[in-house]
Amino acid sequence: MTQAILRDISGGVASRSLDLWEPVIITGEQIDAEVERLASIPRPANGRREAMIVHPRASAPGNGFTPGIGLVLGVLKPGETTAPIRHNSTQVNFCIRGSGCAEIGGNEVRYGKYDVWNTPSFRTYAHRNDGNDVQVRLTYSNAPLLEMLNIHIVEEHPKAAAEPEQANAGEEREDPRRKTPYGMVRLENGAQLMPYEMLINPPAVESNVLHWPWPQVKKHLDKLESLGKSYIGRRLYMMYNPMTGRTNGCTPSFFATITIRPPKIVDRPHRHTSAAINYYFHGRGRSTVEGKVYEWKAGDLMLSAPGWGVHNHASYDEPVYELTVQDQPLNIYMESLLWQEDLKHPAALLGSQAGFDTNRAQIAAAE
Repeated sequence: MTQAILRDISGGVASRSLDLWEPVIITGEQIDAEVERLASIPRPANGRREAMIVHPRASAPGNGFTPGIGLVLGVLKPGETTAPIRHNSTQVNFCIRGSGCAEIGGNEVRYGKYDVWNTPSFRTYAHRNDGNDVQVRLTYSNAPLLEMLNIHIVEEHPKAAAEPEQANAGEEREDPRRKTPYGMVRLENGAQLMPYEMLINPPAVESNVLHWPWPQVKKHLDKLESLGKSYIGRRLYMMYNPMTGRTNGCTPSFFATITIRPPKIVDRPHRHTSAAINYYFHGRGRSTVEGKVYEWKAGDLMLSAPGWGVHNHASYDEPVYELTVQDQPLNIYMESLLWQEDLKHPAALLGSQAGFDTNRAQIAAAE
């Protein structure tokens, strides 16, 4: 029998200095070269031409681009289709070249360049390239976290009948499995006891497949350019999935935002415990992370904000468009999202404490 190890930590220091993963930039040229390589190899048996993008500090289990965010570059040649697969990790998908179709749990998403869509947990899905160009996708997932927990369940060629039952949209149905003669027991100070019948059958929340087409997103995003240089916030929209509720996510683990940076805009330095990955698809600029400057351009992919690293971004002489994926929703739900919007003021525990404000109302009033 394996023996546990007891380590005496009596009188030990409760905190330790953070060992931040340094920023990494995968250039557009590196991505293009890998796309060409993947397109040139013989078609794999499952049809998935893919490369995992891994931070130099990462190791198995949990090979991610950040400690909790996995990133895969996927390629499909015209006419190709991937084999069905499902897993208990969730995904944010971003098409950076070509077009195609994703079939996810009986739903069809037809996507084009710079479209975003989600893949809910344990839904069978496959990708198809019915266009004339090579299809290239970036897929962000919480697989590294699940692998570290040793609970990432992956099924190739799952049977159609194995799809889990989903909650019905917009309706609360009485579930006899949740009935118990004892009910919830209320103790002092708001504490409660929950019976087993309710523990093993929590309320189901419908997890829909959602699609954010770039032409529609861009139409609204471009209006934010008019906020002007005096605006102290960030000119972005988050692609919101209503099932994430107060945690503000695209999936339960991640948010995905698309930002426009007008020319010569410099953000205020800030930091947060969530990690951020940026893909820049128009313009040029720089990021300053923990005092070090990194320059980037359209087509580059960057770990732009290691958790709790001080950082800010700046655009050069043309507008910048970027996709940002952060594990903020997960941190909100874990009650661990410390966010310091202004380094001159204390951090806040977002989701448990009041957050921050911008000067957008003042700008509107002055117009």
